Amino acid sequence: MISVAFFNNKGGVGKTSLVYHTAWMFAELGYRVLAVDLDPQSNLSIMALDEERLEALWSDDAHPDTLFGAVEPLFGGTGDIRQAHIEPFSDALGLIVGDLALSRIEDDLSTEWPRCLEAKERAFRVTTAFWRVMNEAARRHRADVVLIDVGPNLGAINRAALVAASHVVVPVAPDLFSLQGLKNLGPTLRRWRETWLQAKPKASGSLGEQPGGAMTPVGYVLMQHAERLGRPTKAYAKWQARLPNAYRESVLGEAAEESIPTPDSRQIQRIKHYRSLMPMAMESRKPMFALRASDGAIGAHQANVQQCHDDFKSLVLEIAERVGISRGATQ
Repeated sequence: MISVAFFNNKGGVGKTSLVYHTAWMFAELGYRVLAVDLDPQSNLSIMALDEERLEALWSDDAHPDTLFGAVEPLFGGTGDIRQAHIEPFSDALGLIVGDLALSRIEDDLSTEWPRCLEAKERAFRVTTAFWRVMNEAARRHRADVVLIDVGPNLGAINRAALVAASHVVVPVAPDLFSLQGLKNLGPTLRRWRETWLQAKPKASGSLGEQPGGAMTPVGYVLMQHAERLGRPTKAYAKWQARLPNAYRESVLGEAAEESIPTPDSRQIQRIKHYRSLMPMAMESRKPMFALRASDGAIGAHQANVQQCHDDFKSLVLEIAERVGISRGATQ
């Protein structure tokens, strides 16, 4: 299972919008996609679904058709995980819906993590619960790729989500906070990977396949950048210039380089802040690059729609190449 987590512990960079649009573009390009909302704030689900549908999904305490519903028997002590509901958007694109109730299981995830090193069976079941739910759902959906949205923190839910991820894309904004976020994220990511690789061989063979926990960095996506005449504006330029080495040092654990070629090979793509398009997209419940005149995208908006489409197409093709996704790989 090729699973890509979009992860940065600094909020407000546009991560959820990035996952949403990337998922739709993968589907448009012919890939089968499973999106997973692992943020307890459920922003991806809120972006994708209307209030009426969300109210139906979150109508009682059990929430059987959300991600929490799929793991609740294990954390509630009544069994193990169960098959997750996949909310369909098209034949190719489905979503495992998020749930605020996920925050209830964070303490259990935190407690069981170190017990994996002690070869405790329940510790492995708990730590791999998200992966097992996603793995089964991906097979059922015949997904070429699983895209995971997580919250902006370094907590136990995100650690379990990253154990389930074969690859990691880091969305960043050209500002001081993103640089600080990278300094926190990188060492934590490496520590999680190293701990899991130590623990994984201790899992009993009776537990079956375990996630690889590779968490391989794919690169970073520069979000909300601003340009004038094709060049970064002064407010962004100084932070943008520092991002390449900050990513190398913090996320990859590599030495800084005095001269980095432009464009930086670690940068997957730059995504503009399409301010005028997002309200229309939210109202229409569709990605910005799919907006039409009937949605209000007229005049100059149409040029932005086309640019947005080109940006996300380039992004998706680059991610697919870097992680080795081929269409129909699981069919």
